[in-house]
Amino acid sequence: MEVQFWGAAREVPGSMHLLSVGGRRILLDCGLYQGRRKHAFERNRDFPFEPSSIDAVVLSHAHIDHCGNLPTLVKAGFKGKIYATPATRDLCRHMLVDSAHIQKSDVRYVNRRRKRQGKRLFEPLYLIGDARKALARFRPVHYGRSFEPAPGVRATFIDAGHILGSASVILDLTEGSRKRRLVFSGDIGRKGLPILRDPQIPSGADYVIMESTYGDREHEPPSQAREYLRECAEATYKAGGKLLVPSFALGRTQEVVYRLNQLWEDGELPPMDVFVDSPLAINVTEVYSAHPECYDREMLDTMATDSDGDPLGFRRLRYVRSSEESKTLDSRRGPAIIVAASGMCEGGRILHHLSHYLPNPSTTVLFVGYQAQHTLGRRLLEGKEEVKVLGAPVEVRARVERADSYSAHADRTGLLGWAEAVRNQGQVSRYFLVHGEEDSAEALAKDLRSAGTAEVEVPERGSAFELA
Repeated sequence: MEVQFWGAAREVPGSMHLLSVGGRRILLDCGLYQGRRKHAFERNRDFPFEPSSIDAVVLSHAHIDHCGNLPTLVKAGFKGKIYATPATRDLCRHMLVDSAHIQKSDVRYVNRRRKRQGKRLFEPLYLIGDARKALARFRPVHYGRSFEPAPGVRATFIDAGHILGSASVILDLTEGSRKRRLVFSGDIGRKGLPILRDPQIPSGADYVIMESTYGDREHEPPSQAREYLRECAEATYKAGGKLLVPSFALGRTQEVVYRLNQLWEDGELPPMDVFVDSPLAINVTEVYSAHPECYDREMLDTMATDSDGDPLGFRRLRYVRSSEESKTLDSRRGPAIIVAASGMCEGGRILHHLSHYLPNPSTTVLFVGYQAQHTLGRRLLEGKEEVKVLGAPVEVRARVERADSYSAHADRTGLLGWAEAVRNQGQVSRYFLVHGEEDSAEALAKDLRSAGTAEVEVPERGSAFELA
């Protein structure tokens, strides 16, 4: 029994861990690596193993850094099944096709410049047809029902509380006379967030692969998310400007809309129109509506008491699908709130709005999610006075704000609490900390080692460990 770490090792993007049991090979997640364009493309295209040798993929959730390279895996020869919760499967139908659109669009943009320079043209990482071939390999499994992705491996999904359909995975491994229980945390959600249930705690773990995204930081309380949004909306309304919210189409957009609906219902939202400018976010919201089995009690109660029965919609809110309507938002007068993808400002319609509105001091840009290194979002948060947007330099005179209270990841206290709860329900001998930048992972490792009850590893990319 062995686990080898090929993604999200001492970094956040590209979750991908290879589990070997009795000659069988299971991939835990197959996420898209995001970073500098050339390096990211090569890393995503060139797998460090033969894709046809993988027996199955077990997918924790539908965020692109966990599922986004599945079409490349299938394109390169993978023939097995992809196991996920029903909600994750439904979300991936939109996420992977949208990712294929982005691949094609990005390459078209880069190739225009390369053609002028007489350089060799690039090919997209994958196309829509590849995404659909990957989707045909999905096999949905409900929470709490065990399945066998390969002989010697029995798996069970439990609710991770991170996004709709997100799961931690319990893997019961058998190799000869040896039996071990490995838990893959996926991304661990926060307690007390709206819409979704709190994370479940797995029991009986011998080994734990655990995320560490915010292992060195504490979040503001979830209760402050609404208040911070109200303050930014009021300040932008008084300035007569636009409040731009770069937001991940999956998970974060739905929470922002939920909070705006609360403000609307309570009469605390300034009289400004709200636009969700993302076809993908609209599709994802429809999937949310189709899976009430994932909702927490607060969401169900809100649905029963909301004035129109829809916590993800209200009278001042408009969902924008067409590119033509999206373009009109940049010539619209008066204050407004525009929620648009992508969350790290690496693509999507938010780029056009940033290009237009960043030079205007009446603009507020509110980040409500993690910003990885080398992304436009990170550069804006670092206070750059000029950034490149769509290849052109843009002066930054807008107010840039950050609200950690919106994070769907557990913070340091939440991660330590989750790890302690898992330890109390099993005999954990070793933690493997992944999905965190090195400082975050090492800080969490230090805290876990202080407890003195298990070994803690922060694996490097490619490192392998025997599950003895």
